[in-house]
Amino acid sequence: MPQIRVLITVKTYPTLSQKYDELVCTAGFREDGSWIRIYPIPFRQRPYQEQYKKYQWIEVDLVKNTSDFRPESYRPADLEKPIEVVGELPADGDNWHERRKIALQHVYRNMDVLIAEAKDPAVQTSLATFKPTRIRDFVWEAEETRVWPREKLDRMKQMNLFEPAGEERFSVVKKLPYKFSYIFEDETGKSRKLMIEDWETGQLFWNCLQQHEGNEEKACEDVRKKYFDDFAQTKDLHFFLGTTYQFHKMAPNPFIIIGTFHPKFTSQTRLF
Repeated sequence: MPQIRVLITVKTYPTLSQKYDELVCTAGFREDGSWIRIYPIPFRQRPYQEQYKKYQWIEVDLVKNTSDFRPESYRPADLEKPIEVVGELPADGDNWHERRKIALQHVYRNMDVLIAEAKDPAVQTSLATFKPTRIRDFVWEAEETRVWPREKLDRMKQMNLFEPAGEERFSVVKKLPYKFSYIFEDETGKSRKLMIEDWETGQLFWNCLQQHEGNEEKACEDVRKKYFDDFAQTKDLHFFLGTTYQFHKMAPNPFIIIGTFHPKFTSQTRLF
């Protein structure tokens, strides 16, 4: 398959995999505006020049991920082959006009319609841009466990057996101790609650925790200020939604929020 250009718009918080170490789910748009998911990517283990940022264009050899039934799911043909960063789509001011042209080509406003598409065997939509009608709240809940499962950490250590004694090849990212979620309504007025797994959300928590000298309550309050007081109240907020492989066919609502799109309102969007 020839190299594909992808505008990166999603990077989820890293998770641990027994097969691939620490992984990040990356998603974005092709040049025609269609969604694509790239998984697995051992992102933090790539050379620095390959650690692409959001709204950068990358070129990568991709093949359909045959172990994933979701139509948008692809994987690198060769995990060792370099990923090329070939451009960037700047914010061009607070309204993000150029980004809007790609990210908002197809916007859902009804969760039931989107869920029906995900459950339809002929469609199985697993990535989407969604516009909530009303944001009711942004909340957090403590995780049941605050550390990664021991068996996964042990597995990663076994994979590093051939590293020189006393040297650490890689420092595993810390597990987030909280789940953050939006509570919102769609165009039907029905209330929904969806967890957000954006890497930026997790990193914001860690930054705020450091600023507040370990006070987790204040750190969570600051995350809420950004995502509710700022994004939800002053920006033209959209969600990037994605399903998880495990729950796509099982869960009544298989979607989670994997990123936010939050430019300022344009004069046209404020009219409506």
